[in-house]
Amino acid sequence: MIGHIVVHLGEFPGAATAAQACQWLADGIRMTGSGPKVIELPVADGGNDAVEALASARCRAADAVHGDHARAFPSEPGLEDALDGAALAVVGPGDGGSGRASIEAAGIPVVTVGPYGTSVTTADLSCLLYEIGREIAGQLTPAPLDLGFAKLDLGRELRQGLPEVVYAPGKTAEQIIGIVTGLLAHNTGPVLVTRADPQIAAVVGRQVAEGGYDPEARLLSWRPSPTGELRVLVVAAGTSDRPVAAEAQAVATAIGLDTTAVHDVGVAGLDRLLRIRAKLEAADAVIVVAGMEGALASVVGGLVGCPVIAVPTSTGYGASLEGVTALLAMHASCAAGITVVNIDSGFGAAMAAHRLAQVRQPAKGSP
Repeated sequence: MIGHIVVHLGEFPGAATAAQACQWLADGIRMTGSGPKVIELPVADGGNDAVEALASARCRAADAVHGDHARAFPSEPGLEDALDGAALAVVGPGDGGSGRASIEAAGIPVVTVGPYGTSVTTADLSCLLYEIGREIAGQLTPAPLDLGFAKLDLGRELRQGLPEVVYAPGKTAEQIIGIVTGLLAHNTGPVLVTRADPQIAAVVGRQVAEGGYDPEARLLSWRPSPTGELRVLVVAAGTSDRPVAAEAQAVATAIGLDTTAVHDVGVAGLDRLLRIRAKLEAADAVIVVAGMEGALASVVGGLVGCPVIAVPTSTGYGASLEGVTALLAMHASCAAGITVVNIDSGFGAAMAAHRLAQVRQPAKGSP
């Protein structure tokens, strides 16, 4: 893995801003599936002859995932700060001044966009930076960690914003301890073990310190993410759906989503749902957990304009077919665009919300 990338455009006719240059570079990194989240970079005052920004390709895992380390450097005096910890500099072809000299003196590898001293059009610049980003991406993804019984996907944190999540059933406590220890050592985001029964959780918790356990959600977690801006409301149809809703809420909270839950508001008593309409409308995404005929997802889908993630549960009598009826009903919903995850998969719903958070603009009402 590499450090951050400095972009120094220099002067050439028709040049893009440093913010655009950084965006093209980061787009190239992201297209391989290996790069960090791209954020909008500020454009500094001072023109293209200044060191204006750092690319959002910051590649220490914790920084790379959250991608919130863009800074502006409005003039040459900011160069020293920019170069501190940099692993690569992307320099415009017209930059033959003190900026390039300082970069080279610092011993930082330089990639020149086009032959030195030539003119590059904005279109050419975007293509060149995109290709450079694709090449850089190959350096970002760490090799899998082979534990013998498991090969840990250490690059998943860079690709998707979270480390690999561990599914406990079918694994021994010793295997879970080995996997969790490896993820904690080589990744920096939250480490989660889903569907862990109390006995397994107790053994693992004794061996791997500083973890937490939610018995209702059956979730073990280490290093939970700070709460972000995406507001998620978990809505459960009945009390029997509560364990699945608890898993959705616990996982979503652990991965940094601003999550609240409302229980027992199924369609058999619609007035209960209408009483929380303000909460529904304030949410950025709604996770609907329902068994039996699964109608709650369609009702919520008709009330709100935000993404709705439906979780069918195995709750219900014979014709509910252990969740298959709710699953098919949610897929056939008249409320178009509902996302449907697997039966009883509160985890899957939380991860669907996480994917939304990776690409979504700041939540409503935020600056």
